[in-house]
Amino acid sequence: MRLSILLLISACLLSGCCDVCEPDHAPPAVPTGVHSVTGDGDVRLYWYPNRERDFSGYNVYRSYRPEGPYYVIASTRTAYFVDYGVVNGETYFYAITAYDVHNNESELSYEMVFDTPRPEGFNVVLWDFHVFSLDAGFNFSEEMVQPWDLSSTDIYFEIYPASLVPYVNIGNPNTDIQDFGYIDHLDDIDYAPESGWSSLGYVEAIEGHGYIVWTWDDHFAKFRIEEIGPDYMRMDWAYQIDPGNPELVKRP
Repeated sequence: MRLSILLLISACLLSGCCDVCEPDHAPPAVPTGVHSVTGDGDVRLYWYPNRERDFSGYNVYRSYRPEGPYYVIASTRTAYFVDYGVVNGETYFYAITAYDVHNNESELSYEMVFDTPRPEGFNVVLWDFHVFSLDAGFNFSEEMVQPWDLSSTDIYFEIYPASLVPYVNIGNPNTDIQDFGYIDHLDDIDYAPESGWSSLGYVEAIEGHGYIVWTWDDHFAKFRIEEIGPDYMRMDWAYQIDPGNPELVKRP
């Protein structure tokens, strides 16, 4: 009989739930490593998993201000959550808590995690303006291909006739551009830097390179050249509609 009670108590301590045991009032550890990935109309959140035996799940909190108040928007058992209830250009602040089977909840995560979702697009084709002038330019704010010489054109594509070298030109003298170098994916560019802008008003177009644009009206954008053809280039792009916000994708 005594052995049975000892075994029952041992099982209780291992499982974390039993009326015979002392009540558990200790909350799980505060989640750590919380970070976000900026999306188009969504924000993806990641953090390190909790390891408590009586762990039950996480609560995801969100606020419009860093100091709060924070409100629960979802619960999840995995250390990952996608917030689809966001608007591009709005900045959101996040925190995560962990709770156990006894409904003990940790404090809010300590990291200052905020994100501003932004639009993006894929497989946009710009044509050499010497050949197809009406489809050589791109306007990031309107997400559209347009004539190269419109005042609202941010960038346009050119294959220089004398050398056949492809270039990306700025469409407004107050717009800046720079070559970020080779990247594997558009998400490899996270923030727009403060320096490094081309003083020429153009950059050589190189397949596989990423580029950053600082538009004349103080918005940041980026694109990756996926393909260069005999008279066109194909690119993926993203645009931050929050003025002056250099965040272009993710915080590691």
